[in-house]
Amino acid sequence: MDRATLSPVVALLLVVCSLRPTAGLAETVHCDLQPVDAEVTYITSRVPEGCVAQAPNATLQVHILFLESSREVSELELTIQKSTQNGTWPQAVLLVLSANKNVLLQLQAPGISLILAFDPKIVIFQGHPGINTTQLPSFTTRSQLLDWADTKGPIASIAKLNDPQSVLLRLDQAPGSPSSCSLEPLMDMGHTLEWKPLTPASVRGCRLEGVPGHKEAHIVRVLPGTEARPRTVTVKVELRCASGDPDAVLILQGPPYVSWLIDANHNMQILTTGEYSFKIFPEKNIRGFVLPDTPEGLLGQAQRLNASVVASFVELPVASVISLQAHSCGGGLRTSPAPIPTTSGKVSCNPELLLSLIQPKCSEGVMTLVLKKDLISTLRCTITSLTFWDPSCQAEDRDDQFVLRSPYSSCGTDVTENVVSNEVIINLLSSSSPQRKKVHCINLEGLNFQLGLYLSPHFLQASNTIELGQQGFVQVSMSPSIPELMLQLDSCHLDLGPDAETVELIQSQAPKGSCVSLLAPGPGGDVRFSFLLRGYMVPTPTTGTLSCTITLRPRTWSLEVHRTISMRMNIVSPGLPDKGLVLPAVLGITFGAFLIGALLTAALWYIYSHTRPPGKREPVVAVAAPASSESSSTNHSIGSTQSTPCSTSSMA
Repeated sequence: MDRATLSPVVALLLVVCSLRPTAGLAETVHCDLQPVDAEVTYITSRVPEGCVAQAPNATLQVHILFLESSREVSELELTIQKSTQNGTWPQAVLLVLSANKNVLLQLQAPGISLILAFDPKIVIFQGHPGINTTQLPSFTTRSQLLDWADTKGPIASIAKLNDPQSVLLRLDQAPGSPSSCSLEPLMDMGHTLEWKPLTPASVRGCRLEGVPGHKEAHIVRVLPGTEARPRTVTVKVELRCASGDPDAVLILQGPPYVSWLIDANHNMQILTTGEYSFKIFPEKNIRGFVLPDTPEGLLGQAQRLNASVVASFVELPVASVISLQAHSCGGGLRTSPAPIPTTSGKVSCNPELLLSLIQPKCSEGVMTLVLKKDLISTLRCTITSLTFWDPSCQAEDRDDQFVLRSPYSSCGTDVTENVVSNEVIINLLSSSSPQRKKVHCINLEGLNFQLGLYLSPHFLQASNTIELGQQGFVQVSMSPSIPELMLQLDSCHLDLGPDAETVELIQSQAPKGSCVSLLAPGPGGDVRFSFLLRGYMVPTPTTGTLSCTITLRPRTWSLEVHRTISMRMNIVSPGLPDKGLVLPAVLGITFGAFLIGALLTAALWYIYSHTRPPGKREPVVAVAAPASSESSSTNHSIGSTQSTPCSTSSMA
């Protein structure tokens, strides 16, 4: 750390260490809290209603989200993660999304076998989800949905969220949770779920009468939760002040089990409960103080610290991250006007959401764009014209949708290495300037996709037969090879028919188990992976269908096309390329070998007993085997080998 950085750090620590709460008699605080223009956002694990339950050894785990939105159309970022903690995870997850209004969903679930149940009329994906989806049946009550979900598998979590902006769902077992999920109000979901509300917290401020100067106080009060477990709250403070560091104090009050990690862009005095540390020195914990646990007491504490202005005062539920942005800068109180209630008819059109719905498709030499009128109406938009780059190419006004079509050779359409490009221009009644969006899609005509099985990592000779216990190598290729387009493997599975379970090989771009490995791409960008079939995966020799879902995307555009390719393959027992051994054959070979060995032993003993001279026979002496010897350990090891579940060593 250089001297320029070290000086403010040392100054900050000196200010912190010299600060002590001032004892004294209670004083009357004259402070009229009013809304201010400071902004506070937070991430919390407390939900209006929810529950968490344990679902050990479940092959399919069910999670349910009830989304309550006050807007006609909202955006939601949903991330599903495997926990970084040690533990077991379900083989598959069913996530049920129930929304009261339209939701534009951005979903991320890397490495997770996910099935998403939702109403496609309400939940709209921004881009292709790349997962398995199913349509949620129509239910009139919430209890009907819960009963339906309970038939699919054990319910691990349920959460009701009001106007969520982002949600993080972690798939780990919740120690100490009940075996069944019973909804509770104001539930702390713990490590299982965290979410960020769309609407910022209510922030208020006031001027403290009778205190001179320009010192400002920022007060954050975290309310106790239902679960008193140790937790660290990250507090990010950004004071936007062009004139330099303001004279400010940060007061953080919360339950005794809460500690604080402070990340501030200005030097300021710090006063907290519990323990706190700074982002630049996270391992250095500093003991806090005992502070009042009421708003009046905290305002009085700010007054005793000679603050003339409470620039921000906010009360929050238990949170993991709190972000505070303020613009007061040195004693000035900037109040915000009271919000003016609006009716639904006065809500203006949202052009950004409208443009996100524009997703053209290309086939048979034509680029086609479809916009449903009900979604346009939901966004409170009125379209006066919809064209391509060439204004003469107008959209057709059909019964319930606008349809914009263009051949590849007209309307300003450009085709470069199977990537078709154009520009869509939308004129809105509420805007004087047109909305423009560059659009692209992939022309799959003339492209061939091949799925090949190989028995060596050199990928020289394709095969359609593999032995149990033999390592297989799979290659997905595209011809002709186009450098502008990239291949990505989303999922692969082996279907063994209705009487056997499907063998999952690749799920959500990740290997499914230790028997599968992703390999380096081929010279032409071919996607490759290897797998090993053991007996417990395929109990009897059979035929199966290997199916893989791939994503094709340009290197320079945010665009995806998904395709599924398949091939038939034979699975046989080791040593028999065309047929496998059944149980009677194995038993017959074993019995025959035993019988031949017994007859040979009897014949040798008969020859030995009748050819040796009678006078030279020696008494039989019984020799006790040593308790432990090298030969003993050697004999124990003969006829057995140790192997990992996915190793290729096995006994014949």
